[in-house]
This record gives sequence, structure tokens and C-alpha cells, in this order.
Amino acid sequence: MRTAREPIVRGSVKDIYEVDSEEIEFVFSDRISVFDKLVPVEIPHKGEVLARTAAFWFEVTNSLRVKTHFVEMTSPRSLKVRRVAVIRDYDQITSQTRGFLIPIEFVSRYYVAGTLYDRIRAGVIKPEVLGFPSDHVPAYGEKLPRPFFETGTKLEPVDVFIPPEQAMAMSSITQGQLQEIWSIVHRLDQEIQSVLDSHGRLIHPDGKKEFAIDSDGSLMLVDTFGTPDEDRFWDAEAYTEGRCVELSKEYVRQYYRSTGYKDTLYQAREAGKPEPPMPPLPQEEVRNASEIYVALYERITGQTF
Repeated sequence: MRTAREPIVRGSVKDIYEVDSEEIEFVFSDRISVFDKLVPVEIPHKGEVLARTAAFWFEVTNSLRVKTHFVEMTSPRSLKVRRVAVIRDYDQITSQTRGFLIPIEFVSRYYVAGTLYDRIRAGVIKPEVLGFPSDHVPAYGEKLPRPFFETGTKLEPVDVFIPPEQAMAMSSITQGQLQEIWSIVHRLDQEIQSVLDSHGRLIHPDGKKEFAIDSDGSLMLVDTFGTPDEDRFWDAEAYTEGRCVELSKEYVRQYYRSTGYKDTLYQAREAGKPEPPMPPLPQEEVRNASEIYVALYERITGQTF
């Protein structure tokens, strides 16, 4: 039998606690995960940064009259939110299902970075798909001619990008609902960049968002967004000098890319072999990552940590 403070779900980053039949509480830890692997160290202050940044963006979103599951901030590292069902058997989801998490991640991109850059180099994504001329070779950090939206899995052991048609089939959402989601995402991203322009001196190259269908059958923004874990941020001044300075969880990803671990991990996955254990992040990198998280919170919100 669970105690009152035993989580109903322990995630890679946050733990979820039951409040009642209508609400749950997200408690953010200092754990960090990259490439769907838990790093065997904690980043000081990370959980509080995520909770406070998420609450900041939910307040912004509420002012735009976009429906969200956010109720209130319950502590410096926890949020109370409206509850939705997580249905892992996609065959149980129909167009009439209500109050459930859409099992899809919705990724919006405005610059060439991250896995998008990797897939361009590998020839998986052609320049013309992004709005470039077919003979153009996109450079890392280059601004896209138009926003690029992608759908990916949410509940699988390893997240992968999937075509929109497959995403709609998995979640039983319509083309109209998908277009409404992209409209909301783009509107929110415009607001995010507007806030960052006003005081953060930051660029928002990409990010992910999640949605649910609420009890009325309407779309509802859920989970969290605009934090250093879900979204990428670059220093705007450095960008004008031709440098993409990573100010998010991407800093840690880049460390594991530089050591060769990311390539080794993905090669094992592609070959169906056991995944190599994630090595700890060196203490100097832990301190750097913690400072990046705290500084980013202050630049995003304009508030002192």
C-alpha cells in the first residue's frame, strides 16, 4: 500500500504524486537524462529551475487564453496539475476518448541544430523539405526559411520521430486537431521569443510540447515546456558573432557527444546490442551545468533565483 508521499510514477526527471481523482503533483528532481539514458549524477538546483521556469511559462500561456493543465505551484520544485489518463495501448484510444494524454511529442524547429542537423548530414532530411534550395548545404545554427514541425513518440522506451500520419493514427486525432496543435505551438513559440527578446537576450531555436484531450474533448497543453530540459536556448550576442552557445540541457548532451559516448550508444541501438552504461558527468561539468540552469532561469524570467 502506497504512503501519502510515495510517487505513483517515478520518471527520469520528475516524480508524480497523487493529489486526488482530478489532480496530480509534479515534483522535479535534480536528476538529468540525455539520449533517453539517466546520467548517474545530479545537477544542483536543476529541479527548482525546471519547476519555476515551467510555472512562469504557464502564467504567460494563461494570459494568451490557451487551455493548460496547470493549477498552481505548490513549492519551489513542484506543480499541481489537472490529471489525464496515460493510455499505453493505442488500440484503446478512439476519436471518442476523453481525458487522456496524446502519446505524441510535438517538436518545433526554427534553426538547424541538434538531431535535425545530424539527419541533414546523413541525408535523411533533404534541404528542400526545410524550405532551402535543393543544392543548399545547411550549416549548424542557420535559421530555417520557415518553421519545421515534427511529431515523435512519447511512451516508447526510446523516442523516435514518426510521420504525422502515423502520429494521428496512434493518437486518434484528426488532421484538423493536428493543425490546431501546430497553430498553438507556433503562437506560444512566438510569445516565448518575444519575452526572450525583451530581457533575456536569448534565441529559442527549438523545443517540444505535449497535449491532451480534456474531458470536454478540447486540446489542453500538458507536461512542461520552455524549460532548459525541453527547449534549446542560445546566447543572442554570441550568435551575432557566429557562435551557438548552448544554454540548456544541450550543454550536457554536447559533452557526451564530444567523448564519443553518443555515437557508441546509437551504434549499439542500431545493431540491437546491449547499450553501454552511461558514464558519470565530471564534477566540473556538473558545476557548469548547474550554473547554466540557474543563469538561464534568471534570463528567461527576469527574476533572481
